[in-house]
Amino acid sequence: MSLIFILTILIVIGALAFDFINGFHDTANAIATSVSTKALKPRQAILMAAIMNFVGAMTFTGVAKTVSKDIVDPFTLHNGSVVILAALLSAIFWNLLTWYFGIPSSSSHAIIGSIAGAAIAAEGFHALNYGGFIKIIEALILSPILAFVVGYIVYSIFKVVFKNFNLTKTNRNFRYIQIATAALQSYSHGTNDAQKSMGIITMALIANKYLPHNADVPFWVQASCAIAMGIGTSIGGWKIIKTVGGKIMKIRPINGVAADITGASIIFGATFIHLPVSTTHVISSGILGVGASHRLKGVKWDTAQRMLITWVITLPITAIFAALVYLILNLIF
Repeated sequence: MSLIFILTILIVIGALAFDFINGFHDTANAIATSVSTKALKPRQAILMAAIMNFVGAMTFTGVAKTVSKDIVDPFTLHNGSVVILAALLSAIFWNLLTWYFGIPSSSSHAIIGSIAGAAIAAEGFHALNYGGFIKIIEALILSPILAFVVGYIVYSIFKVVFKNFNLTKTNRNFRYIQIATAALQSYSHGTNDAQKSMGIITMALIANKYLPHNADVPFWVQASCAIAMGIGTSIGGWKIIKTVGGKIMKIRPINGVAADITGASIIFGATFIHLPVSTTHVISSGILGVGASHRLKGVKWDTAQRMLITWVITLPITAIFAALVYLILNLIF
């Protein structure tokens, strides 16, 4: 077997492992509110999320095309397979580290920062496709801000519409509605997050001349990434659920529905314009917006601050780590 073929196989395995980890790391955000409000039992929520993530991942490929071409051009990379493998190892390490400490960090930031760092280590800063890269960074920055604003507005509307309703009865009814909104949010998560690994594998296939430059994402890539994320989701991410579902604010069903609608709408919007966003950032920021609208002092801002710090440092840390991993792998391959 040729070295290129071996590296391609390693990249496919690494990308599926990243998707699997993403399943229990990021998908926990999508079901955290429904679990914390007891709208769904944990096992029910995880099963539903696994199914909806799989369906979502099988529905779209636009984000995958963006990831495969807009950060770096695979054809211009020297030792491109090693660049991609280094990026995957870096992102996987960061995801596992933040999962271990229960910090809802962004898998999107991790993989995008890692690709950029490994590419820069291989080719220098000119390796980046600055037009596409800046567009992706803008989406990553603006989406949580937009989620906060939308969450604040949605819950403000809820407060006006339901102000004369019995609070206990309203929350009981919203608990049923939250089952549907949690499913919708899980589906939206699959439409965006699973595509990042699809894009990574497609990038490797293009770089290694197994696919032409403008090739679509192969069906087997789409299906395998969807399955990997679905299996990962079935494992669950209890540490992340605990942070998102309870350590930002005390969530009631009406809060959860507002947050789920916010998260799903922002993620769907990004998917439709083919931009990868951080589902972690979007969902957590949506909850913050809902919490600020509900009762400003009820938001645990120290948790939000810790999450914000992690979000800010993820891109540079993963970029640096990926660069180091690339330099090491380059000595081997």
